[in-house]
Amino acid sequence: MNSKASNFITRTLTGLVYVALLVGSILGGPLWAFFFFSALGAATVWEFCSLMNRHYGASLVPHIQALAGLVLGGGIWLQLVGGKNSTAMFALYALLMLYVFVSELYRRAADPIRNWALAAMAQLYVALPFALMPMLCIFFDEAAGRPLYVAVYPLALFIFLWVNDTGAYLCGTTLSRYFPTRLFPRISPGKSWVGSIGGGLLTLAASVAVWYFSQPSFTLPQWLGFALVVVVFGTWGDLVESLIKRHIGVKDSGTILPGHGGMLDRLDSALLSIPATVTYLLMVG
Repeated sequence: MNSKASNFITRTLTGLVYVALLVGSILGGPLWAFFFFSALGAATVWEFCSLMNRHYGASLVPHIQALAGLVLGGGIWLQLVGGKNSTAMFALYALLMLYVFVSELYRRAADPIRNWALAAMAQLYVALPFALMPMLCIFFDEAAGRPLYVAVYPLALFIFLWVNDTGAYLCGTTLSRYFPTRLFPRISPGKSWVGSIGGGLLTLAASVAVWYFSQPSFTLPQWLGFALVVVVFGTWGDLVESLIKRHIGVKDSGTILPGHGGMLDRLDSALLSIPATVTYLLMVG
């Protein structure tokens, strides 16, 4: 077996395991979803901090940043499910952030301002999207007087991301020879307008299927709007991570996922899509 075929098999198996864990956690209920996305968020924050330390001259403390992300997410989950300790979690998060800033007075780092800026970026760019995940799946049921877990919205988010990425790749590789205009050549020379449009159209088609098979909590125009938000912000998320990697001079963000690179490589589209879809749900809900 040549290296190309071996890499394809490795990439496929890794992707299948990732999809199975993600879908299974979402369908398994709020507790499974909490643990899965908390672990995913902490691992991605850790990778981001390690990447900045190795390639951008920072001296972040990955375990503190990852712990802060966990605490922030835990506070939001508890708040939405009616837990009594959510205020304490938010207070602990504030203390961790204070530690990040005050600790630079004693660490004698070469560039403390860079550390502060990247620490804030780790929380806003990476930790916050995962912390917002419960806002896609936990809603207050006024009739029952209790929180209600709804799996369809986070599941649809990732389905749309996968369809958009796959559709863009397939349309780009087959049609870019006829429509060679590049989407963002300065940042990602391989992306074409025809691929992006093709991926977007397939995602809109997928939203029709989700509307047809899901409970009628959303109308078809609302599902189409949901898909469009995912397409636009998912593409931007991909480009933002490409810009980061191009700026610091790396090809992959890590090696934790065989055949896929790092956590950021796998989740770049979700990092902007999650806050955008939460905002969309708040607007149309």
